[in-house]
Amino acid sequence: MKIAKQLIVLVSMAMNLGIQAQQLPPFTQYMFNTIAINPAYAGSKEVLNVTALYRDQWLGLEGSPTTGTFSMHAPMKNNRVGLGLSYVRDELGFENSNFVYADFAYRLQISDKATLALGLKAGATNYNLENPDINDPSYSGDNDIWNPNFGFGAFLSSDRWYAGVSAPRILNNDLNEDGIESLERITYYAFGGFVIDFPLEMKFKPALMTIFTNGAPATIDFSGSFLFYERLWLGASYRFNAAANIGAFVDYQITKNVRLGYAYDLPTTSIRSISGGSHEVFLIFEPRIRKNQLYKAPGYF
Repeated sequence: MKIAKQLIVLVSMAMNLGIQAQQLPPFTQYMFNTIAINPAYAGSKEVLNVTALYRDQWLGLEGSPTTGTFSMHAPMKNNRVGLGLSYVRDELGFENSNFVYADFAYRLQISDKATLALGLKAGATNYNLENPDINDPSYSGDNDIWNPNFGFGAFLSSDRWYAGVSAPRILNNDLNEDGIESLERITYYAFGGFVIDFPLEMKFKPALMTIFTNGAPATIDFSGSFLFYERLWLGASYRFNAAANIGAFVDYQITKNVRLGYAYDLPTTSIRSISGGSHEVFLIFEPRIRKNQLYKAPGYF
């Protein structure tokens, strides 16, 4: 009975997450991996930022999604131009996707405290279907496709608030082959947040992100986190969509240029009875890239 349930869930996952539309996977700690979805974020940290993140979703369910990301971005010498590079690998059962993209951002100082960055993203998406268990005589073998794509984004921020919109891939690539239906559709992101000072060296940051994809359910993420002594983040989040979940996360500034974070979330739908939840961990390294560059306090976003 348990195996039958898992098969049903995997089919549902493939229909919602993969076969109908190849999209970037959701992250609980998206606020620390923004470059993956918005090219205008490149260079916003004013130092070299190197981020590695791994997510194991719906633990205990065979064939469940796993996602690994690696990104780096930095401002150029005049701080107006930012460049970045990101790689995402997403696996779901017999499917896997690879996203390799470069980012360019140009920053405009629009007031004493606010900066507007406009960005472009360009690269390619790989979709690979390996030996699926499909009894279809029209299917001739593995499906391995690379398609170029590009996107854009905007990021408006000060030292206390931020807001961004983006569409990281705007071409509707058709990946259909040998009877397998798979489409790369436009996904729109909108997000924002702000920081509130509390007594006793504590700050609070509420944040919101929405995701809209043609042909897929909309996603809305709410999160709230507390920062203690400019070193320790503790937060919680809730995601509204077809695979709703609730989560908690912790992020610690180990040294001036190394941060480590962990998140755990549980689905609130029927899949909860056969899933051990999802684990997500990230590591951020932010070294100085110029000899005379000063260390900055940990950023809020």
